Amino acid sequence: MQPFIPVISANGKRLMPTTNRKADRLIASGRALRRFSRGLFYIQLTDRADGYTQPIAVGIDSGSKKEAFTVQSTAHTFLNVQADAVTWVKEHIKTRRQMRRVRRYRKTPCRACRPNRLRGRICLPPSTRARWDWKLRLLRWLARHYPITDVVIEGIAATTRKGKRRWNESFSPLQVGKLWFYGQVEQIAELTVVPSRFTSGLRDQAGLVKSRAKLSDRWDAHCVDSFVLASYRVGGPSRPGSTAMLYITPLQFHRRQLHRLQPEKGGKRKPYGGTISLGLKRGSWVRHPRYGIVYVGGTRAEGSLSLHELQTGKRLTTHAKVGDCQFLCTASWRVR
Repeated sequence: MQPFIPVISANGKRLMPTTNRKADRLIASGRALRRFSRGLFYIQLTDRADGYTQPIAVGIDSGSKKEAFTVQSTAHTFLNVQADAVTWVKEHIKTRRQMRRVRRYRKTPCRACRPNRLRGRICLPPSTRARWDWKLRLLRWLARHYPITDVVIEGIAATTRKGKRRWNESFSPLQVGKLWFYGQVEQIAELTVVPSRFTSGLRDQAGLVKSRAKLSDRWDAHCVDSFVLASYRVGGPSRPGSTAMLYITPLQFHRRQLHRLQPEKGGKRKPYGGTISLGLKRGSWVRHPRYGIVYVGGTRAEGSLSLHELQTGKRLTTHAKVGDCQFLCTASWRVR
């Protein structure tokens, strides 16, 4: 249950969140409409176009396996989000490289070289881009529903060389990736980067203890750091107003490949991958008369869909018909 409900004005302006009780009264009186956005419930007013807003900060605690986001004002903790990190891109890129090298040894016509498509762009390794872009997507999703004014993130320190300015600016994909991320965040709100030792000092000052179980779903595993960062920026309390969390897991999509790695019976290789299933984008949330709200997976040769459960990702069926599915929204994650 969300401790506070985001509010959007009649013309799309983000206003201060409200309580569940007040949101229910606004909906019952016809002054607001129910809205959902990929696991987040909010209301949209029908008779109000503007309103007063207060400073709201988002604290981000980055991690290799888990990440946390906290939306905090001076008085209230509006939302805690714990998300799984994107960790599979590096292995996929390695497999794609091996398949490409095998194809080059075959006696087949070679296509002409493509022009340099990265000219004038920041060259980021795919795994680095996927990790930082995942954080950016979640931050933009939150900024569409909350009047965010500040973003606070714990700086990631890496080894540098004394007197080597060029090396220290681009010595690793980590450094290049975080600088790219900082530039994107500054287009959303004011950015503040703090060192990790400063985060631990804020945690000790508030009397909070961080759990050593990094892979657990406890609030004090990661959200404790995102809370103290956000609360520090807006001058909030030393204790969170709510420890309820929204858990988000990114969906793993497979790019379209020429064929599977291993041939099927008869020595034939079937095509594999893609992001469209019978006209629906994979990962889209749909409502099925039997299975409820689920998300779309792959498709079968006979023209049926695979549907998966939002909570666990378990495949519920492989024989769903497109006509029975009511489209809700496109999404690249599931919630629980």
